[in-house]
Amino acid sequence: MLKFVKHHLTNITGIEIYPLISFGIFFIFFVGLLAYVLMERKEYINEMKKMPLDDII
Repeated sequence: MLKFVKHHLTNITGIEIYPLISFGIFFIFFVGLLAYVLMERKEYINEMKKMPLDDII
């Protein structure tokens, strides 16, 4: 099965750019998500952390 897929993919010109594009999108998404989490206000994080317990207390 893999030989069949690999054989057809080698015949497509310019196919080698797609793994680079996918990695770029993956990398940019997770770096952006990390930056968002690190720059979030601590008060907001503490408020969200306590939120599930608000109904109980």
